[in-house]
Amino acid sequence: MNEFVLATFITAVGLCVAGAGTHLYQWLLREPAHLRYDGKTAVSSLGHVFMSFVCGPYILLQMGWQQEDDGTVALGSALLSAFVAFGWSFITGLFVMSLYVALRY
Repeated sequence: MNEFVLATFITAVGLCVAGAGTHLYQWLLREPAHLRYDGKTAVSSLGHVFMSFVCGPYILLQMGWQQEDDGTVALGSALLSAFVAFGWSFITGLFVMSLYVALRY
């Protein structure tokens, strides 16, 4: 049971960081956040890759909830994006928590 609670906590941390990072990115740069790797320079491309890694779970959840032409949400798309996004959130949360432990102790 302890392992399940720890995994849930790490996933929640990753999703919170992804959501906060996405909104901060959109607020500072005044452009929507997308999963991308393009850029005018190599540094810009690396920035987009880093942003996509950190903010990816939240962006993917938003992509899964997009409406179809008739105004409905496809169940398969929503479930698949949620499954991938929560797995990705675990990786992001693990990265953030390990960075916290490394800097704290």
